[in-house]
Amino acid sequence: MVSDVVIGDDGLARPAWAAVDPLLREYYDTEWGMPVRDERGLFERLSLEAFQSGLSWATILRKRPAFRAAFRDFDPDVVAAFDDDDRARLMADAGIVRNRLKVDATVANARATVALREAGGLVDLVWSFRPAETPRPATAAEVPTTSPESVALSRALKAVGFRFVGPTTMHALMEATGIVDTHLVDSHRRGSSGVWAETP
Repeated sequence: MVSDVVIGDDGLARPAWAAVDPLLREYYDTEWGMPVRDERGLFERLSLEAFQSGLSWATILRKRPAFRAAFRDFDPDVVAAFDDDDRARLMADAGIVRNRLKVDATVANARATVALREAGGLVDLVWSFRPAETPRPATAAEVPTTSPESVALSRALKAVGFRFVGPTTMHALMEATGIVDTHLVDSHRRGSSGVWAETP
C-alpha cells in the first residue's frame, strides 16, 4: 500500500503537512483530531476555521494567541456582547486576520451559540452529525474535504444563524475536533482520539 506519511527524526510517522513546521507538528501531535466537547473550545475552533477560509492553517495557528486575546479567549457570552467599538478594535488589530465579514460572523456566531443553549447547545448539535463510520485514508489524496455529514451540519448551523460554516469548513472542524478521524492509516496518531476504535 502506498502511504504519504513522512518519518520524522523522532521516528514517528506524520502527514507531510505536519512533518516540517515545528508549530504544525506540535499541533498535529497534541491537539488536531482530539475530541472537543466544551462550548468555549468548540466555539474557538469553529471561529478559527472560519478565519482560515482562503488562508493556510499555519497562518491562523501563528496568530492564535492574538486571536484569543482579541476575542477574549472566545468566551461566547463576552463575544456576543461585542459592539461597534469592539469591531473597530478588531479591525485595527494587526495580530489577527482583519476581515470585516469574518469578524462580524464571529460575533454573530457567538450570539447564535448563546441562543442555542435553550435547544441543547452547540456541542450537542455539532456532535450529533458524527457519522457511522470514519474515513481510512492511506494517502493525502484519499482524505475527503466534505462529507454528507458536513453538508448537513453546515445546513443546520446556517438555519440557526451561523455564518462562514460551509461544508468544507465544517468538515475541517469535524476533523480537528475528533468527530471524524482522517489521520492517515500509517500515522502515529491514527485512532488516538478515543472516539474511533482502530480496526485492522
